[in-house]
Amino acid sequence: MLTKALSVVALGMMLVAAKDDPLAGRVAGPASQCLSGFDTNARAEIVDARTIVYSRTDRRNWVVHPQGVCQGLRPGRTLVVEQRGAQLCKGDRFRTVQSTSSVPSAYCTFDSFVPYDRSTAR
Repeated sequence: MLTKALSVVALGMMLVAAKDDPLAGRVAGPASQCLSGFDTNARAEIVDARTIVYSRTDRRNWVVHPQGVCQGLRPGRTLVVEQRGAQLCKGDRFRTVQSTSSVPSAYCTFDSFVPYDRSTAR
């Protein structure tokens, strides 16, 4: 009986994790140096200390990692991006800011952007 209860709890935790995973049910495409047509409506989510997910539409998410170690990159912080043109590109700099403080982190730079499209297979 205990084993059955633990299985149900574990299944529930996996479903919650999949629901919260911004890449669940998506397939990676080839990396890109820039996000063309990048707009201010895009939503940025810091997933962990190495991963940022940009989403503009429900169909595609873009995953980007910082080049090297990025102090201060963690969920709950806000990205402050220094964009050098109409596109967001590899090498562009960013910082993070804690919502309770105005002191930004050290500068970090974006690496390549990888698109993740919603899988059409069912």
